[in-house]
Amino acid sequence: MEVFKKQTKIDFLAKRNLAFVFSGVLVLISIVSLATRGLNFGLDFTGGTLIELGYEQPVDLAEVRQSLEKAGFKDPVVQHFGTVHDVMIRLAPQEGTDNKELSTAVVEALKGASSAIFEIRRVEFVGPQVGEELAEDGGLAVLYAMICIFIYVFFRFEWRFSAGAVVALFHDVIITLGVFSVLGMDFDLTVLAAILAIIGYSLNDTIVVFDRIRDNFRKMRKETSVEIMNSSMNQTLSRTIMTSFVTLLTVIALFFFGGELLRGFSSALIVGIVIGTYSSIYIASALALLLGVSRSEMTPVKKEAIETESETP
Repeated sequence: MEVFKKQTKIDFLAKRNLAFVFSGVLVLISIVSLATRGLNFGLDFTGGTLIELGYEQPVDLAEVRQSLEKAGFKDPVVQHFGTVHDVMIRLAPQEGTDNKELSTAVVEALKGASSAIFEIRRVEFVGPQVGEELAEDGGLAVLYAMICIFIYVFFRFEWRFSAGAVVALFHDVIITLGVFSVLGMDFDLTVLAAILAIIGYSLNDTIVVFDRIRDNFRKMRKETSVEIMNSSMNQTLSRTIMTSFVTLLTVIALFFFGGELLRGFSSALIVGIVIGTYSSIYIASALALLLGVSRSEMTPVKKEAIETESETP
């Protein structure tokens, strides 16, 4: 890893205006898509019926999905869970049909299309009201997380850094939601969990950069604010790259081998890790600089004055 032992000297903040424009375009596209197309909420939020089946032999999900569509079930969600013998089917609400009738219709559709032997293990119904409550609670969870983060960064650093961190987190969340909206991907509780994980991951990366900036404001006396912040980001660059790279490897493996049940979760994390790494440099730090952060806010003047007097002979 010799490449990481040599200190880089990248002028990150020289491109901050271009980064602001780039981020602004992504955020605008995301907001427009969310306002016009919205999110493709899964059954966790919209309500519907969940049916678990156990097959004696490995089953092809495409065939099961095709059989249900031919039987008149619109956009059924068919996934493996556990093993290739276990199948989870999620169906949109069917007006005038109770759980027993629905499960019977599913069994008849599958038996009519295939000779595979299976058993029904579970049938559950999620009402629309429950789904609405989950969506509301999820949104409040994200909002409360943002408020707590603002307070934490405010007391640990300074309000300019706090504002930069929170704006960067909103930036990450909105763009991630925008990707799901533009691509029409299912948004369920696992994706909501990924959104909260993205907030934590992005904040951790931002705090590392802010810590180094604060330390360098106290150590580097002759450099300008831009030079100090650039130097700080270069010093933490190797840590940022390695952390993001290793995390991405894990999430990409989850994306390809975790099955359909975790596809949305891993997709959100992939987008969030990439955007979060970018925003910790080009949004959080650059915005703090734009708001006027300087040495006077980062240096403990009184403490330095006492130390200077004690060193005077």
